[in-house]
Amino acid sequence: MHITGGCHCGAIRYEVEGEALTHALCHCTDCRRHAGAPVVGWTMYPVDAVKVTQGQAKVYESSEHGRRHFCANCGTGLFYLNEQILPGLIDIQSATYDEPDAVPAMIHVQVAERIHWMERAHELPAFDRYPPQQ
Repeated sequence: MHITGGCHCGAIRYEVEGEALTHALCHCTDCRRHAGAPVVGWTMYPVDAVKVTQGQAKVYESSEHGRRHFCANCGTGLFYLNEQILPGLIDIQSATYDEPDAVPAMIHVQVAERIHWMERAHELPAFDRYPPQQ
């Protein structure tokens, strides 16, 4: 499989070759705070499957061994590496894919830290765009 993606402003572009090892929806506090979102989708690949084709990400040491890569221009989170826990592997924020439906989510992780209202978020009313004005 060939996947392309990049940051919001277009300064950083990347390509991925091969099949994802997994696609996890992470509920941990670190991911939520870094992304400003209740959950973050991550696809995992061998590090050599990913090639940055344009720009250079800034690296943030988010924990003792965790390294989060993001665009210094627009702030988009892109990659996560932790050589202690996940040697030779890289996680990509799957919402940065040009075609985010390319790799369906497979699992939820770190649900011990999930925001409680996310447990039932799928039951909320849904609208194609915005709800009608009342």
